[in-house]
Amino acid sequence: MSRYTIVVDRLSDWKGSEEGLKLMAVDEFLTSGAALPRGGRVVNLCRRYGYLSAGYYCSLLAEARGQIPMPTVADVLSLSRKSLYTHDVPELDDILRRTIRRLTLPPDKAFTIIVLFGQADDGRFKRLASQCFDIFRYPIVRLQIEKKSQWRITEIVPMGLHQLPEELSGWFQTALRAYTRTRKALSGGRPPSLYNLAVLYEPGEAMPPSDKAALDRFLRIGQALRIDVELITSKDYRRIPEFDALFIRTTTAIDHYTYQFARKAEQEGLAVIDDPTSILRCTNKVFLHELLIRHGIPTPRSEAINRLDFNDEMLPLLEHRLGYPIVLKIPDGSFSRGIRKAENRQQLIEYGTELLKHSRLILAQEFIYTQFDWRVGVLNGKPLYVCQYEMSHKHWQIVKHRSDGSFQEGGYKTFTIEEAPKALVETATRAAALMGNGLYGVDIKQTDKGFLVIEVNDNPNIEHGVEDKILQDKLYIAILQDFIRRIDTAT
Repeated sequence: MSRYTIVVDRLSDWKGSEEGLKLMAVDEFLTSGAALPRGGRVVNLCRRYGYLSAGYYCSLLAEARGQIPMPTVADVLSLSRKSLYTHDVPELDDILRRTIRRLTLPPDKAFTIIVLFGQADDGRFKRLASQCFDIFRYPIVRLQIEKKSQWRITEIVPMGLHQLPEELSGWFQTALRAYTRTRKALSGGRPPSLYNLAVLYEPGEAMPPSDKAALDRFLRIGQALRIDVELITSKDYRRIPEFDALFIRTTTAIDHYTYQFARKAEQEGLAVIDDPTSILRCTNKVFLHELLIRHGIPTPRSEAINRLDFNDEMLPLLEHRLGYPIVLKIPDGSFSRGIRKAENRQQLIEYGTELLKHSRLILAQEFIYTQFDWRVGVLNGKPLYVCQYEMSHKHWQIVKHRSDGSFQEGGYKTFTIEEAPKALVETATRAAALMGNGLYGVDIKQTDKGFLVIEVNDNPNIEHGVEDKILQDKLYIAILQDFIRRIDTAT
């Protein structure tokens, strides 16, 4: 069954192919649409969206049934009266005027622009149409543009499918299928994709969680699973609603576009890894430490340091409780960044003062040297892979950052789940369960006291030849199949 349902007032309003879509008259949708899957997408192309109209109830009942309509009820209300949307128009007017100033032959009288799924019938106003669609998520709107003292948008009007000029019918079908990412199957060709997965990555990132070879495998294996996998970047924020799922493959942080992408995707009903809650929980080491302690997960001895309490009275207490060396960590550091090792009081003061400039709280932790760190990859509560990451040569971390911006990494070994120590896997699985049901990398040190959890990463490495060395393509299949499960069970 198609996950996109197209709702029209009359079936005769529809002029194109239905392939890859489910077409319903609004009367049928209002009475039997509850039988459609929860989490499905509903494109509301009714003739009218006024309060208590068929179009209004189409979006209202879709939301009540756990479906995702376009437009939403909030969108319907936002364009119901001009007074409700005028505060959004100045931003669009600014784009309009800057566009007109760049035109060789600017318009000399009032004109209209029709916007279909964020595309303009006049290609010169591409950016305006995209921004309009980001603010007012309607399938079809008409912008009325006039010049008084200066050019401005005087009216934004939703359009029914029956109002679309005949010459734009083909363009409408193209725009709709671009938005829903459905294509007509070619005779004898590959079956059309069933799912659309966006993989967010950062071109040129120095230490990405997935290298190009791994990303290529997600794309290749996705085809076999009928998943259309597309690489997107930070520029593609407005495109998030086009997809069924989002997989973040660039380093995450709260004050970063990755968190905004995750939140937007979750709000739009996409299956998301890393989800916003996991990013929030995993990226702050102080929060993580408190959570692990509360649930009895073994960790190194640690103390949270408040900037206001970092004084001569605290220093002896830290030295007594932790002993030297003391590892100081900024809460949201990643890939061994924002971590200092203090060998004595002078360094403790120096490094602590430095890190506390960036965060009200930092974490002080006993130093435990091991030749390697374990990492257990956990997906949806189940162990997926096990690696040993060796310390960088003549260094106490697995990554040594140089002053020139370069870095050096240690070696690695990959194990099957069965080869790894049972207690290691059990400890990692317990720790990951506190974060959620996403994909996590649990870093653990093996000591004479047992296995101690160092941290839980919401954005663990999946690199070709390392994490996939044992499972190979099965690793990518497992992750992609979990996305399919999440999409199919979306509520």
